[in-house]
Amino acid sequence: MSELPREFPAAPSGDFVLPFDIAKAGVRGRLVRLDLASGRALSAHNTLPEAAARVTGEALALSAILGTALKLDGRLTIQTKSDGPLDIIAADYYGESQDRPRGVRSFARVDASRLDELNDPSFRALVGKGSLAITIEPRTGGNTYQGIVALSEDGIAASAETYFLQSEQLPTVLRLAAAPLYVAGEKEPRWRAAGIMLQMTPESARPDAAPEEVESNDDWQRLSLLLKTVEDLELLDTQLTAETVLWRLFHEDEVIVHPALPIAFRCDCAPERIALVLQGYAPEERASLADPDGMIRARCEFCGTTHEIAPDTLS
Repeated sequence: MSELPREFPAAPSGDFVLPFDIAKAGVRGRLVRLDLASGRALSAHNTLPEAAARVTGEALALSAILGTALKLDGRLTIQTKSDGPLDIIAADYYGESQDRPRGVRSFARVDASRLDELNDPSFRALVGKGSLAITIEPRTGGNTYQGIVALSEDGIAASAETYFLQSEQLPTVLRLAAAPLYVAGEKEPRWRAAGIMLQMTPESARPDAAPEEVESNDDWQRLSLLLKTVEDLELLDTQLTAETVLWRLFHEDEVIVHPALPIAFRCDCAPERIALVLQGYAPEERASLADPDGMIRARCEFCGTTHEIAPDTLS
């Protein structure tokens, strides 16, 4: 792998997406590592069992990979709906705007009693049968787009690979990971999430190419197999630089690394938006939602913030 120019800053230890290209093979990629951002996103859901939090963290990492790949000015949402104990997962990526950084947030819903009945909390057992939806909402102009595929029993990464192959005709391979970091003296763990994606470029992946043609692409097959060898610890370890991970995987190839894109935790919930929704309710409906002091309190499921709405602001 080519060395970076001296003036080129290396990727930070965490909370970034690092784009890269393997141009000679017609392949592009992204490596994401979330630390404080994933920790904050998952800290709002301390009641999530570890197995469910891992899957939610993987969805969070995937949203950052896909959102930055689109250079999105708006929001991208990864959402699963299924019939298992972990029946809903949502992860949002927000594109950078003039006053807000790129950011991610997540939410998950789990039936703890059903989860306790599982002997082996594998992904298949956790989610059951369902679908994965990827929704793209531009902030200004443009139309909302949504693609839906069936959930793969092999996980979020395998489901996203199917989405790209079916919806975009782009062969894609993904590795996602999430894990708790236990720190002495802290009651709750800090969650990290990470991932890496390889994808054939539109120029190298002809829409009319038959599956056997893709399978016979020696470079693509070799690089895909190499990516599958990366360990969770290599992706999640903030002491191991992203450039080192890429060198370990693809040192025989000429990898071009681009500037890292910072990622933060971000939730755009606001009391004004809640008030706007409540104004559409009948007065008696709003009264039923109020606490004894007359205030309506709504908790954001993504960041855990409780917003207080005074009755006189709804008239």
